[in-house]
Amino acid sequence: MVIISCYNYQFMRSIISLLFILASSSSVFGQDSYATDSIPDKWIYTPEKSQTLPATDRWWDEFGDPVLDSLISRGIDNNFNVAIAAHRIEMARQAIRQAKSGYYPQFSISAGWTKNRQSGNTTSISVPAENIDYFSAGIDMAWEIDVFGRVRAKVKQSKSEYQASRADYLAVMNSLCAEIGETYVQYRTLQSRLQVARDNMSKQDTVLHIARARHEAGLNSGLDVAQASTIYYSTEASIPTLQASISTTINALALLTGSYTDDIMPLLDNVKPIPDYKRLIPVGIPADILRRRPDVQAAEYELAAAAAAAGVEKRNFLPTLSLSGSIGVAAHNAGDLFESRSLTYNIGPKISWTIFDGFARNAALASARENMRIAAESYELAVMTAVEEADNAMVTYSGQYRAVISLEKVVEQSQRELDLSLDLYKQGLTDFLSVAQAQINLLQYTDELANAQGTASSQLIRIYKALGGGWIQN
Repeated sequence: MVIISCYNYQFMRSIISLLFILASSSSVFGQDSYATDSIPDKWIYTPEKSQTLPATDRWWDEFGDPVLDSLISRGIDNNFNVAIAAHRIEMARQAIRQAKSGYYPQFSISAGWTKNRQSGNTTSISVPAENIDYFSAGIDMAWEIDVFGRVRAKVKQSKSEYQASRADYLAVMNSLCAEIGETYVQYRTLQSRLQVARDNMSKQDTVLHIARARHEAGLNSGLDVAQASTIYYSTEASIPTLQASISTTINALALLTGSYTDDIMPLLDNVKPIPDYKRLIPVGIPADILRRRPDVQAAEYELAAAAAAAGVEKRNFLPTLSLSGSIGVAAHNAGDLFESRSLTYNIGPKISWTIFDGFARNAALASARENMRIAAESYELAVMTAVEEADNAMVTYSGQYRAVISLEKVVEQSQRELDLSLDLYKQGLTDFLSVAQAQINLLQYTDELANAQGTASSQLIRIYKALGGGWIQN
């Protein structure tokens, strides 16, 4: 460590000018263009494409379901992950304030009593020992003058980390709203499947009574009754499993909304249809919409923070210019502290420059640059993941939508098959096997239809999540 104390103003200016020349000529301070060159221009973030809070975007309003609206509002207000993310934003905000404190001098006050005794036998000639004791009080000041931008680089890093924490908060909000939506759709799907089972049980009970009546009339064997009973009780056996799944889904919704089950049960007691999944999705989604995804924004700000951190490490090669001083009073007797001759002060600008540290700074800078490259690769991965997820969500939704349309036709024909086979059976023109198979088919296909409708609704929510909200640009 080289320390130069400068009391002559012109001499200090000369030293600073020399340091600037040396710094600008050193290869370690060359401009690192990796961060900008590695990012495709079309993905560079622009503020006008920023994501709004999900509470502002409110993509779920498109479903027209007040219960879903209420659950998401509860989740936004009460979810613990959202609260944790909000605290992290506040921590990042305070980190900016901490970094900015480097722009200002630091002051401290001190007061005390000192007693010293100096030996009289430290030289070849003995002298009486010297005793010194006095009271003192004063103010000390230290200030690192940000000539070389070290503090500015730290502030820039903190600001980028703050923006990244805000993007993480948006990501938590976006994920939470989507998860509540998907869980709610799952709940309504299970309700629909339970209703399907009960409706089919009612129809199967009617068929069972017909089979028993024909058997009592001697028109068929007991085999028809046994087969009809098997189908009926098999459907009945599926109901407890569906009810258990409904209960666990309610528990999941309670956790997501930061509520207890009893608090949200009044919202869920009534049976409602699966949220409407029929939407007109644009054929091509502008790339700008994907830029607003919170994870893409977070990756970009993390890259900016890593680049700023590398800048801080570069500036560690430069000297530091600081100004220190103190002013106070000192006197043997406390009553003399405030006399004019008790005044004491010192002031001194200081330039310090580490010229060799075993290459520790070189290693730190190399590590920071590698971290910046990792952040750049993470950003590229976030962009590619956004494109893939959005494309997959749209393709899956499109396929599921077509499957629902086909299953609606299948259910319609299955009901017709059951009606025709039952009419023929009652007339004695066919055996019970065709009726039994038609019952099984109708139950299977109506259950598949309810499941497919729920999946289509969930896939629509995943499109919202993949796009970071609705597909209307802000």
